Amino acid sequence: MIKLLIATNNPAKLREYREILRDLPLVLTSLAQEGIGLVVKERGRSYAENAISKAKAYALASRLLTLADDSGLEVEALEGEPGILSSRYAGPGASDEERNQLLLRRLQGIPWERRGARFRCAIAIATSEGEVQTVEGACEGIIAFEPRGEHGFGYDPIFYLPQYGCTMAELPPEVKNRISHRAQAAQKAKKILREMLER
Repeated sequence: MIKLLIATNNPAKLREYREILRDLPLVLTSLAQEGIGLVVKERGRSYAENAISKAKAYALASRLLTLADDSGLEVEALEGEPGILSSRYAGPGASDEERNQLLLRRLQGIPWERRGARFRCAIAIATSEGEVQTVEGACEGIIAFEPRGEHGFGYDPIFYLPQYGCTMAELPPEVKNRISHRAQAAQKAKKILREMLER
């Protein structure tokens, strides 16, 4: 079995990848499991640039096939914010709840029809030899007026999906892992991983 390093310290994200990639003959491992303390700063100007820099650095450090992602929430009424700064939106060390509350404050008084948003995710897969491939996924929604739901993480409790009549955090994980921005990018990543495994 080939090991695939998922370049994250987020246990919820690791769980999602385990679920999405479970039918591939891979053993998924994390930075913590591999004892990798290296911190790669996200300095890129796009999700893809950040994902590539993380995938390359961690593949080199671990000598393992590595999958890294970068994702963000883009809110139309805020001209695309928080975007690439989604995880750092409320400052360093802020919790998911603090980021959600800040976003809701920024949208105070903005009516439902102007609260359109999208989640975007870029995934980079890197080999220890330096080969890198990227894919992207997106999911459209609306920013709710208040957080709802217990599943997921990040901005999931305030990201409302009209076609499901609930927030991303209210969806059962198996549904989220089919329709989310990360799931869509991961489905494309699966094809790349299959081709690599066949080689």
